[in-house]
Amino acid sequence: MITGNYPNLRLRRSRKNDWSRRLIQENNLSSCDFILPIFLIDGKNTKQAIKTMPDVYRYTIDKLSIIIDKSIKNKIPMVALFPYTNKKVKNDLGTEALNENNLVCKAIQYIKKRYKNEIGIMCDVALDPYTSHGQDGLLKSGYVLNDETIKILINQSLLQAEMGCDVIAPSDMMDGRIGKIRKALDKEGHQMVQILSYAVKYASSFYGPFRDAVGSKGLLKGNKKNYQMDYRNSNEALREVALDIKEGADMVMVKPGMPYLDIIRLVKDNFKIPVFAYQVSGEYSLLSNSIKKGLIDNNAILECLISFKRAGANAIVSYYADRIDTLLK
Repeated sequence: MITGNYPNLRLRRSRKNDWSRRLIQENNLSSCDFILPIFLIDGKNTKQAIKTMPDVYRYTIDKLSIIIDKSIKNKIPMVALFPYTNKKVKNDLGTEALNENNLVCKAIQYIKKRYKNEIGIMCDVALDPYTSHGQDGLLKSGYVLNDETIKILINQSLLQAEMGCDVIAPSDMMDGRIGKIRKALDKEGHQMVQILSYAVKYASSFYGPFRDAVGSKGLLKGNKKNYQMDYRNSNEALREVALDIKEGADMVMVKPGMPYLDIIRLVKDNFKIPVFAYQVSGEYSLLSNSIKKGLIDNNAILECLISFKRAGANAIVSYYADRIDTLLK
């Protein structure tokens, strides 16, 4: 509602000085708003660069302290673990996901033993890092099977919870998996393990660098449109979130982030539940490469990140999280 007119009302009065702009700002960022994704790799004493993602690395378990120490110092609340699985242990069924000695399980144990509850651990629940075909579930004639996949996802969730994972994050987009995972967790005494549902995950072209980072890009057969959402739809997002809340989700994710700010706002306005945004690998790499080429400056990073908060996100999964202290300064 307009309550005055120029020249009596001059909105630029409040923009004149830095202190005044800070005083009336509507949204802000802090390190507490971020989740840091970490890529894991087999071996020892290795910090491996990822060609498609500038300044992002894969870490062996014994090198995790480098990134975890910094995250705790900067008050990052949680890290998200993603494995680069050796092709030798991948198969059509993704059985490595249920191996208690896989990279994610070993990383959980390492972090919990060394840091206790100083930082939260989020684990992805999906089969794409483990399948030889790169799909998130069991594949039959080019179609990802729903109920058969859920049976494996339940066991993957239970294994991660037993290892000490704090937040189970199903990113697979199978129908009904949240309810079945919640029921299984509760039955096995993991009532306090949270579920962050990737309730709104679009079949996007922005995931390429991530698939490279976890080693599934070259293996992916076909696309993921028969289970991830159509980017032309928005009402469908509300249906997905409503179902997952009913099934027991504690938090929901919208992925990707910036092309879907309208979806973040839509979910936030319709449901009183924590909404997270994922600034995915394609967004990150486009932004970082543009900065390196001098096309834009570092302030563009904060401009993008604040857009998630302005849209209504409670937290942001971002590859910039490990540098947020420097960016905010």
